Amino acid sequence: MTEKTTEETRLWNGAILQDASGLQDILFSSESDNSLYFTYSGQSNTLEVRDLTYQVDIASQVPWFEQLAQFKIPWRSHSNRDSCDLGIQNLSFKVRSGQMLAIIGSSGCGRASLLDVITGRDHGGKIKSGQIWINGQPSTPQLMRKCVAHVRQHDQLLPNLTVRETLAFIAQIRLPRSFSQAQRDKRVEDVIAELRLRQCANTRVGNTYVRGVSGGERRRVSIGVQLLWNPGILILDEPTSGLDSFTAHNLVRTLSRLAKGNRLVLISLHQPRSDIFKLFDLVLLMTSGTPIYLGAAQHMVQYFTEIGYPCPRYSNPADFYVDLTSIDRRSKEQEMATVEKARSLAALFLEKVQGFDDFLWKAETKELDRVTYAVSRQISNDFRDLPTMLIHGAEACLMSLIIGFLYYGHDTKPLSFMDTAALLFMIGALIPFNVILDVVSKCHSERSMLYYELEDGLYTAGPYFFAKVLGELPEHCAYVIIYGMPIYWLTNLRPVPELFFLHFMLVWLVVFCCRTMALAASALLPTFHMSSFFCNALYNSFYLTAGFMINLENLWTVPAWISKVSFLRWCFAGLMQIQFNGYLYTWQIGNLTFSVPGDKMTTTMDLNSHPLYAIYLIVIGISCGFLFLYYLSLRFIKQKSIQDW
Repeated sequence: MTEKTTEETRLWNGAILQDASGLQDILFSSESDNSLYFTYSGQSNTLEVRDLTYQVDIASQVPWFEQLAQFKIPWRSHSNRDSCDLGIQNLSFKVRSGQMLAIIGSSGCGRASLLDVITGRDHGGKIKSGQIWINGQPSTPQLMRKCVAHVRQHDQLLPNLTVRETLAFIAQIRLPRSFSQAQRDKRVEDVIAELRLRQCANTRVGNTYVRGVSGGERRRVSIGVQLLWNPGILILDEPTSGLDSFTAHNLVRTLSRLAKGNRLVLISLHQPRSDIFKLFDLVLLMTSGTPIYLGAAQHMVQYFTEIGYPCPRYSNPADFYVDLTSIDRRSKEQEMATVEKARSLAALFLEKVQGFDDFLWKAETKELDRVTYAVSRQISNDFRDLPTMLIHGAEACLMSLIIGFLYYGHDTKPLSFMDTAALLFMIGALIPFNVILDVVSKCHSERSMLYYELEDGLYTAGPYFFAKVLGELPEHCAYVIIYGMPIYWLTNLRPVPELFFLHFMLVWLVVFCCRTMALAASALLPTFHMSSFFCNALYNSFYLTAGFMINLENLWTVPAWISKVSFLRWCFAGLMQIQFNGYLYTWQIGNLTFSVPGDKMTTTMDLNSHPLYAIYLIVIGISCGFLFLYYLSLRFIKQKSIQDW
């Protein structure tokens, strides 16, 4: 009886502990929990903008390839004065740690231009006067990267990694080398706790096509990526864009909590709803690049009431005053009237804050090893995408079986010379072509994320280059094995282990060479369509000059030069030498049987001009050339996606 009572007590206590643990998880991830799990422990930061006037070159915002499509010369359109506009005029403010500043205004008010200038990404624009100061020092790219974290409007995350894996990878490459693994793991857990992501820490990030965390949670992961290295200044570009009102409110509550953790948070928004507006410490209302109001959010209604624009009862102040200061472009008269009103409001505000050190109206001042990890991330993301991997494997297997069964059943009567030559040409030419679109598509889908992470200094072009090349090798090897092994034995090619190994290695090299060509084209050209067109044109040139369609001796000058760098030509020549050189080929015509050395037959097709070892070296050399071009493109060409132009 005593044993039974003891057992019941143990089970009861276990159930209580389990319930308590579950309750703790709920509280730990709840938005009602205002605890600070990860505060900024460095010195207080200040961000100051002094008399900033910034000119935007509208023509530079249009990609060069779109200008060419409109029959415009890119460098001439940049010099056109009509394409320039003042994005910001005479803007000054000063924000300190512990404050969250929200920049609001209608479209074209200058929010995006201001963020571009502060983060040092003023693409195509020019600072006419003024300067940005961080912690009392003129802003430089080095200082900005040291102190400022920038969270973009669009989430650029690998969809097949979990939340914890995504943050763990960034911790490995972004945190100082002096951090131990235990410290890195603790930092990841602290960020997960601070952003209330514990309940989805082991869920895939996901995207439009891959099921994963919710939109709000995905936005928090993007913030967590920047928060990991514990920046003192956090800048977010329209973080609530695309989120429902409830999720947007919870996200801004999180940002407000981060500001209370001794950070300086600056966010841009269009027209926040009223409960979000109440969370702001400071508000900067802009129109046409000029400040209309800059001060405490709670004092905004008071300010406009004093100058004759009270907010109607039950109205959202943000909506009302953004509408009040918007430029109405429906007619010339309305545009002129609203522009004049905006100018008078801007002049009045500048008059009222003149002499204030921080330019705030009645503001309250509160003092409150890389390549290895990159490769592991690349492999993890690729192998988590099981549907795509299975499709590629099935594609290779199906292609191999179709070709294999087409030539199957020739054990007693060997294939003719031309049939065997056609088989070897197909082996070396068909499967590499299938790799092109896959590589180009994958590279362009990662292009936005790559551009942002390179801009943020998470890594340089070198680590990404090695990660991309080495990280895809397992998939490449599996693909060639599935394709190359069945076809060799089904078609009854020479069953000698040494020859099979040479055959397999050459197919492996030519598929890898095609992969490097696609990588180079993807980094060199800005859009998926341009990259795929370039690859297809180059591949077809190599295909036609490979020595099967027309004898190499009969090519005229230009195709002959193309054939020298055609990896398909060298693959075909190598496969032919492996199968025929040193082999006495029997040829039967009627009742007559001829024995012809295989070397003579390959020499007749001009495929014996180089020894076999030289062919391997040439294919490796072509691959290295494409890899070098790929690295140069990553290093010197900004990897903008089409939506970032």
